[in-house]
Amino acid sequence: MARKPGPPASDDGIEDTPESGGGATGQARARKAPGRIGTPRGKMIEAFMTLLAEQPWETIGFRDIAARAGVSLAELRGQFSGKLAILTAHIKEIDREVLDGDQDDMSDEPTRERLFDVLMRRFEMLAPYKEAIRSLLQSARTNPPLALALNNFAVNSMQWMLAGAEIRASGPTGLIRAQGLALLYANVMSTFLNDDEPGHARTMAALDRALGRGQQLTGVFDRVCGLIPGCGSRRRTRPARTADLDGDAAVAV
Repeated sequence: MARKPGPPASDDGIEDTPESGGGATGQARARKAPGRIGTPRGKMIEAFMTLLAEQPWETIGFRDIAARAGVSLAELRGQFSGKLAILTAHIKEIDREVLDGDQDDMSDEPTRERLFDVLMRRFEMLAPYKEAIRSLLQSARTNPPLALALNNFAVNSMQWMLAGAEIRASGPTGLIRAQGLALLYANVMSTFLNDDEPGHARTMAALDRALGRGQQLTGVFDRVCGLIPGCGSRRRTRPARTADLDGDAAVAV
């Protein structure tokens, strides 16, 4: 049965891509990602995201972050190598929250339903950071290195989301799926940032449409890939749509 979405909630390095992963149960999350508040590292991440919501990426300095977090420059440097490292830690924590918990109640759902559920949970986790995301994307438009870094972060994150939806995310095919899903997610992000409806109804509709289009495109890719030797070596209330296609690859992008 479908379920309605809950209220929005809210390392420097990037982890290797997993073969599989768990998922959160989708319960109400009115707080920001746990594990932050109360720890010096968490305060630094939150301070940076708060500053990012207030001003452009390029104007945020290390002293600004340290002062907002109530720590010294030495303490900040001890935890992070720079602003990208702080952003990476934020993304990693969001992904961990999405993947945390028991996914047994989703295992019997069609693949597209599982992917929809995982991606909507991620949007819910990002809800407290809408202004920071808006600011970040604005800066990326005039900062090619930042834009490239954001794409790399997005692809890595989508590999984890695919794994959370029990879709194979390794190898060349998995990388293509993750890149396609990152583009799909970015397209829906513009709707999400301007969606003030309860339960993010507009975001759900946009994601559903995007997954439908991606389903068709991936079917074409898989047919072409099948001709190339070695290629590939929601439970939520949402708008009505066409029937799901069978198979993991049919819903990846």
